[in-house]
Amino acid sequence: MKAHGLWIDGAETPAAAGGTLDVENPATRQVIARVAEGRAEDVDRAVAAAACAFRAWGTTPAAERFHRLCRLAQLIRQHAGELARWETLATGRPVREMAAQVGRLSDFFEYFAAAARTAEGEVTPFAGPYLNYTRHVPLGVVGLITPWNHPLLILAKKLAPALAAGNTVVIKPSELTPTTTIDLARLCKEAGIPDGVVNVVPGYGPTAGHRVASHPAIQKVDLTGGGESGARVAADAVSHFALVSLELGGSTPILVFDDADLDQAAAGAAFAAFIASGQSCVAGARLILHDSIYDAFADALVRRVARIRLGDPLDPETQMGPVASARQYDRVLAAVRRAEQEGARVLTGGQGMTQPPFDAGYYIAPTVFADVTPAMAIAREEIFGPVTTLLRFRTEDEAVAIANGSRYGLGAAIWTRDVARAHRVAHALEAGVVWINDHHRIDPAMPWGGFKESSVGREVGLQAYRAYTQTQTVVVRITAEPFDWYSSGGRYS
Repeated sequence: MKAHGLWIDGAETPAAAGGTLDVENPATRQVIARVAEGRAEDVDRAVAAAACAFRAWGTTPAAERFHRLCRLAQLIRQHAGELARWETLATGRPVREMAAQVGRLSDFFEYFAAAARTAEGEVTPFAGPYLNYTRHVPLGVVGLITPWNHPLLILAKKLAPALAAGNTVVIKPSELTPTTTIDLARLCKEAGIPDGVVNVVPGYGPTAGHRVASHPAIQKVDLTGGGESGARVAADAVSHFALVSLELGGSTPILVFDDADLDQAAAGAAFAAFIASGQSCVAGARLILHDSIYDAFADALVRRVARIRLGDPLDPETQMGPVASARQYDRVLAAVRRAEQEGARVLTGGQGMTQPPFDAGYYIAPTVFADVTPAMAIAREEIFGPVTTLLRFRTEDEAVAIANGSRYGLGAAIWTRDVARAHRVAHALEAGVVWINDHHRIDPAMPWGGFKESSVGREVGLQAYRAYTQTQTVVVRITAEPFDWYSSGGRYS
């Protein structure tokens, strides 16, 4: 049993109301940690600490921030094994996945450390004897609200640019997976990042999350979560004119054309659909297949799915674990039942795994549906579980229309050997990230975000760094002549 308090001003502290959260292992349904439950008054304490720390951190030279963030990256590498283990215990994702994911965290902190070290302002044209230049300065205190599916990776995508730009932060992690966020805050302290710069208040959305979004001293709120949560947070933030970045849902299409390498495409689709038990905003939920290869692709995919090794997430041989919670388990199976009622046909899976040893956790068999039409709920809504669907197309235009027929537009993938078609279709897709003959590859330098209801703003890349700053313009009169208002004819330039 692991125990944590809130992390405020460089130390663990109990919640003001004394409440706690139980963290469950979804593979066993056993409580593995108990964490203090933050509420509004705790968020207020964290914001006060962050505001005080900003006076120093916001003016710390970029070279110094660079060194401390690089030190943090080193510490993350040193503790990667334990971080990955606790990510696995709380999320149910196989340790082989979490080890790979934790292994990328340092890249984000090093990239944004370099961005801070090399950031430049601009000198812009200005009429008359004046020098006009701009500076990019930090916003102040920012609120980061993170989900349960990729706790540390998504946090790193927000925290690294926020700290590199000179902001201080209050983090509200998911109540399901808060432990590694507090572990990371402790590493920030060890790296020399001053007390109060990083604060963590685990809690529920309607209490702690609402206060983070609505607190008048928070200058920006950055959330990854569902559409309903995003709408509430945006409304709260706008009430005091805070900036907002939102990374929300997805229903990712994968377009497979008749000239694609069938085995490679099936392997890519299986990875896209069932990595993280399908609990990813870019999970391959809609496999849009050319009519001529539909049956052969379905057979190849089902054969691959049959070989997926389910089991104990801490076993390095396990390829897929449980979904993250009882709520997620019920939600996914309800979507499966509805799809069957609407006429979709189960090719494999389609049920919870109730036989030992899987009955101890929230395991759902990897599921593939055929005979799916774009009008079905399972092709329109985000399932967020180990479920994928097969849809047919005959022409390129029809494939694009099916792919774009969603209110989401985060990611998409195209499998084809035709280079011209690959680019042509990529340009026609309404998605913020498009992979060609691959899926879910990311890098700290690539802007991440979607179109339509999937995103507001972008994570990572230089766009994200700039989004954690505001621009200050400085105008300098450089003439040697004394100031004389009337000689200018009353003009301001």
